Amino acid sequence: MSELDGRIALVTGASRGIGEAAARALAAAGARVALTDLSAPTGLASELGGMARAQDVTSESDWAEVMEWLKAEAGGLDILVNNAGILQMKPISETSLEEWRKLHAVNVEGVFLGTKAAIPLLADRAPKWKGGTSIINMSSIMGLVGGANSACYNASKGAVRIFSKSAALELAPMRIRVNSIHPGVIDTAMGSEVIEGVSAATGVGANEARDQIAAAHALGSMGEASDIGHAVAYLASDKAAFMTGSEMVVDGGYTAG
Repeated sequence: MSELDGRIALVTGASRGIGEAAARALAAAGARVALTDLSAPTGLASELGGMARAQDVTSESDWAEVMEWLKAEAGGLDILVNNAGILQMKPISETSLEEWRKLHAVNVEGVFLGTKAAIPLLADRAPKWKGGTSIINMSSIMGLVGGANSACYNASKGAVRIFSKSAALELAPMRIRVNSIHPGVIDTAMGSEVIEGVSAATGVGANEARDQIAAAHALGSMGEASDIGHAVAYLASDKAAFMTGSEMVVDGGYTAG
């Protein structure tokens, strides 16, 4: 029997990168996966034996529709992975209020709206499992430490971190666990955006910027999306039954120094 047999998992921002890796890891552990993104990741869902639809995580009505879809098509929800997010690397002086609000709408409001919408479904199925049901919020090392030219992104990921702790305390009586994951720089499309941002800020070439970023991790490399996917599957499982309000840092030692 696989670790997550019988469980239904929703992953937002599932089309690529960490979202795709999370979906693959959850499916490999036996979960039925429901995948959303701005464009429905139907190909990946078909490959994993799951289902997909389009979703704007900043829309409260979209979240309500997704919950109804899950009830009708899958019978409920056991695992919510609030993964959808966007990156911006700009000096504070060059960041517009519109840019600030857009990033926080996705990275912070999306997590709030998803958590709020999913509570009834997660609470309903929590008694089925030793570890209850699980919300996993994707934060970042940038939610733990500061960084020049990334204050907007840092602020959003710091908000996800502390929101997860408050939600964990509030939802514990319902046996809904809430944890955050804090990846280092991962070799994905968003990781490439980080490289571009460092290159632009320092004036070095992309290859040198990549080397600098890799060297900032104690293990000497950027991470792989699958590293985060495995962390998601663990937090979703009964192996993490006594974990809530925790920060799982998967960063190759970036924040250890």
